[in-house]
Amino acid sequence: MKITVTPEALAWFQAEVEVPTGQGVRFFGKVYGKTQVHDGFSVGMTIDTPEKPIVETKEAGILFFAEEADDWFFKGYDLVVAYDETLKEPKYEFTENGEEREKGL
Repeated sequence: MKITVTPEALAWFQAEVEVPTGQGVRFFGKVYGKTQVHDGFSVGMTIDTPEKPIVETKEAGILFFAEEADDWFFKGYDLVVAYDETLKEPKYEFTENGEEREKGL
């Protein structure tokens, strides 16, 4: 799994979210909602301290990550964090994880 943050989404996080030193933006699966690959679950976001991350990426000094406890939600997919111009907030898109597909997972 990997997390990709588009430049537009990164600009939103820089302007709207304060991330204290040692913490980052955690993405997780939450009950209710829908994604393109999950029915009844949507992507949640919180400011948190990484404990057992399954993926981390740093953009412009901001850490973005997902925890081991949410592996079930992201398994087999990469997460693209983009920006919704209409709603003026992040939007989340899933793409198949090429590495896991090649391994037959």
